[in-house]
Amino acid sequence: MIARAMRSRGRGHSRAASWRRQARSVGVSSRAAAGAVSSPAAIAAARSAAQASGVAHMGAHALGAAAYAAKAAGYRAPGDPDAIDSEIRWQLERLSDSARAALALLPVLGEDRAGPLGSGLLSAGILGSVIRTLQAELRR
Repeated sequence: MIARAMRSRGRGHSRAASWRRQARSVGVSSRAAAGAVSSPAAIAAARSAAQASGVAHMGAHALGAAAYAAKAAGYRAPGDPDAIDSEIRWQLERLSDSARAALALLPVLGEDRAGPLGSGLLSAGILGSVIRTLQAELRR
């Protein structure tokens, strides 16, 4: 999820307006999907897609997308205590060097009050834990 989202970010300014329009459309659809389903795993997966759509305007949303995907994996396998960690490892193994470098430049979760990595929803609970783990691994 992270790798795919970050690849879309570096394709140049000539496509920026088109990417933003498409991202908004996907984001609206994803948020609507999250409201239309009742399974916690499906809600987390839809929210992951909504976060991924936001990468076109702010790269930090890639971490939100990754966190929601890991949360969905945890809900999908409630009897597997390693489900979230396995998802995090799977994501990190697939990151390109350029995506890894770009994500490593983002502020540490909670360090900057502005944006998605501020003190909001992504900084608490499972989401915050996943993002902190990802950021620790990205800064190695």
